[in-house]
Amino acid sequence: MLKRLEIAGFKSFAKKTVLDFSSSVTSVVGPNGSGKSNVAEAFRFALGEQSMKSMRGKRSEDLIWSGSNITPRANRAAVTIVFDNRARIFPKLEFDEVSIERAVFRDGASEYAINGSKVRLRDVQELLASANIGETGHHIISQGEADRILTAQPRERRAMLEDALGLKVFEFKKQEAERKLERTEENVAQVEALRREIAPHIRFLQKQVEKLERAEELAKELRAASQTYFAIEEAYIRIERERTEAATQEATGRLRAVEAELALFEERATTDSEGMKRSEAVRQAERNLDRITAERSVLARDLGRIEGALNEAKKRSVAVARDPYVKIPREDLSALKEEVDTQVALVEGAEPGAIHAAIQSLRNAMAAFFERYAGPADDFMADEELMAKELEGKREDMVRKDAELTEETERARSELANARERMMAHEETGREQNRRLLDLAESKAKVESELARHSAHLGQLDYLAEELEQNRREAVALVGVNALSYEAVSELPHEDRRVQEDRKRAMERLKIRVEEAGGSGEDVRSEYKEATERESFLATELEDLAASAAGLRSLIAELDGELQKSFAEGLAKVNASFGEFFGLMFGGGGAKLVLEEFAQPGSEDEEDEYETEVKRKPNQKPGIEISVHLPKKRVQSLMQLSGGERALTSIALIFAMSQVNPPPFLILDETDAALDEANSRRYGDMIENLSHKSQLIVITHNRETMSRASILYGVTMGADGISKLLSVKFEEAQAVAK
Repeated sequence: MLKRLEIAGFKSFAKKTVLDFSSSVTSVVGPNGSGKSNVAEAFRFALGEQSMKSMRGKRSEDLIWSGSNITPRANRAAVTIVFDNRARIFPKLEFDEVSIERAVFRDGASEYAINGSKVRLRDVQELLASANIGETGHHIISQGEADRILTAQPRERRAMLEDALGLKVFEFKKQEAERKLERTEENVAQVEALRREIAPHIRFLQKQVEKLERAEELAKELRAASQTYFAIEEAYIRIERERTEAATQEATGRLRAVEAELALFEERATTDSEGMKRSEAVRQAERNLDRITAERSVLARDLGRIEGALNEAKKRSVAVARDPYVKIPREDLSALKEEVDTQVALVEGAEPGAIHAAIQSLRNAMAAFFERYAGPADDFMADEELMAKELEGKREDMVRKDAELTEETERARSELANARERMMAHEETGREQNRRLLDLAESKAKVESELARHSAHLGQLDYLAEELEQNRREAVALVGVNALSYEAVSELPHEDRRVQEDRKRAMERLKIRVEEAGGSGEDVRSEYKEATERESFLATELEDLAASAAGLRSLIAELDGELQKSFAEGLAKVNASFGEFFGLMFGGGGAKLVLEEFAQPGSEDEEDEYETEVKRKPNQKPGIEISVHLPKKRVQSLMQLSGGERALTSIALIFAMSQVNPPPFLILDETDAALDEANSRRYGDMIENLSHKSQLIVITHNRETMSRASILYGVTMGADGISKLLSVKFEEAQAVAK
């Protein structure tokens, strides 16, 4: 299995030296201090030994050729071990030959390579463990360490036994699983921390989304309420306007008929001079009456608009008092003011006097109305009442003015009647005509009053139309053009007008609530979606990590079970071989390995110490104790053995461990130094038996041991301090000798 060892710059091997191992037993001999033990340490070095003490050094620089008078010092030390892998002792590598190289530099750095490719120490250890070449060095027994397994602590001895039994593969797998489990648990903690971190933000965003959803519901309610209100209001304005305009047209027709009949009477009255005078007086009286009537008509129309605005102001005042959501947009007030100015501009050029005064009064009323709503929001309620009083005052002024005009109308009518009466007094038939004229004058007055009412109502409808348009614009701004998607109403519902006013107040409340709810919130929705998706991803990842952790724990438990089972089986086999080799070495007696037991407490102090030990290391595996029984001696403790007995015991145990799970090679560095001649022969027989399972490299001074080797390497050291090799193959030497 072991093909060769290449040494360059390592300790006393300054130059590249190659040892070929083509036989089952190879012996390395030489005088003390020649460097033959450096061969065993070269194996240790290449296989990843980290203890400088085990390689008889204090620092890594001590392993590099330090130089001499003839040969300069080396900058690196390198050792390469080459294995025959045709039997796939390294199952993970599909190569017939496997080389493991380690190099150390003067700065302390180490490099490892497998078949020329740089790797980690961990990779080397795992590869060697797969071939039962562990890191405890049970397969390399150096000079002075033959009884190391005897002097080791119980737990260290257990580690050596596990190494020899080839259980390091399970240990590596378990350690890897534990590292993965630790990383998984760290990841679980990190994921849980992330979930805890984003949970408050998600709750906040969820509340915002719920608020937006409520805003959407409010928008839907506002859209539906607006559509219903707009449809009915449009129908009301349209139907009322049509009815009022029809009534106005009908009244206008009647007025024209009355005026036509009155004109006939005037024509008859102008046939004589007295009649002319009286007719002129009649016409003057009629012009005066017409002027006054026109003023009353304009005043009635504008008074109707003022009364409409006053009614709305009173309604809003009442609504504000009982409904905190009612508000009056400034745009409405500005539009109203512009309309007032427009109407004033239309009538300013008509007739001076009373008309101008009425228009000025209307302008003042509208200005006051506008200024009232432009005031501070905190005085809104007081302003509502104050403005209502001001409008009421203006209205009363206009009503008094209308009353004055009414009196003037009556006087003008009386004067007209007197003029007509005087005009027709000289005629006998004038009495009857006079009565007719009076009837016609009364009819004309009634029709004119009716027309004034119609004009005022049309002014109110104009105001309602403007307000409707403003509400439509606001609804579109808040909920979109769908607020205007409704079917026109052909007939008004059978309900009181106050029901529609209630709809308007409800719509105004919804407007304010929608405004308070904010916009569409697409950014919030998007952020909430991303956050919930992130939380869902973390939850899934946490489940995966939990499943992975559970799988790793199960794997660790299986590996623990396999370790315990394999260890128990291996311990039984080692004990069988140990007892056999021990009896062979000592000519009888017995020896075995037993599991360490924690001392049971016998006192309170011991009980406290026992509990402390158990709590400190609850998962500590018991160590290995060695029990020996020498023939014809009452010796049970290792401390009672002599040096030779200890050597024989350690050899028996090492060979027993190697028998059970043979490593590819076994290096024995002068482990036979303390043996007498008889035991040397037994030792040689045991070496021959072991060579059938493991390749042996024996460093020895013992002739009996040398005789069992097929290849003999002699190590010498020249004056320059460099170790050199001389090799002899006994088979070739015998052939030459023959």
